[in-house]
Amino acid sequence: MSEKTLNLTLKIWRQKNKETRGSFETYPISGISTDMSFLEMVDVLNEKLITDGKEPVAFDHDCREGICGMCSMYINGRPHGPKHGVTTCQLHMRSFKEGETIVIEPWRASAFPVLKDLVVDRSSFDRIMAAGGFISVNTGNAQDANSLPIGKDDADESFSSAACIGCGACVAACKNASAMLFVAAKVSQYALLPQGQPERSTRVLKMVAQMEQEGFGSCTNTGACEAECPKGISLSNIARLNREYISASASSK
Repeated sequence: MSEKTLNLTLKIWRQKNKETRGSFETYPISGISTDMSFLEMVDVLNEKLITDGKEPVAFDHDCREGICGMCSMYINGRPHGPKHGVTTCQLHMRSFKEGETIVIEPWRASAFPVLKDLVVDRSSFDRIMAAGGFISVNTGNAQDANSLPIGKDDADESFSSAACIGCGACVAACKNASAMLFVAAKVSQYALLPQGQPERSTRVLKMVAQMEQEGFGSCTNTGACEAECPKGISLSNIARLNREYISASASSK
């Protein structure tokens, strides 16, 4: 059985750095196997560009297994592309049609400035995590697991929240570039566990304050963040974040 291949047109955002204006450039590409991942297709394009003596397209990637969240791209108007529940590196070219034009852009948010081409600076997420994404623990002998019981529902919800990979798709999908789903997931994963109780109040206040300082927009509960999240982080986490924030604000007065 012969391998199925595609001939495509790529419209890719090219931008030298965050100080310069960017624009779309068009690249025809042929012989792309439908078994390739989306990033492998971009690799093929870059090999061709380098061979032709041109600048390759800069894009972020690391694990290529849907874990690191680095492969953040807007593909045909959707974060991570047309498939639900996958990151860009998990997207395969069989999701596209022969002769299709694919538009590829970086995340669009003032808190995620473009560094080059498709690469954006997401260090604002790191600073939000540094503000409160930690727990105080006894670094002596390990505590016996059975002495720290955790209800299954709480454990399951905490693990579901911890599945957030910080890719920023929620920000890219939101019309206000809100980071509420990301922050809510990080607050929830600690608030639901006994290990997270010592900083519970200060954590949510500090992380929300840092989120606002970074310039992310407000949440309007349209649900675009949950719909485009590759890990299916639930919008219910934002409700929990609001409860945690109100409670912490009241107790701090």
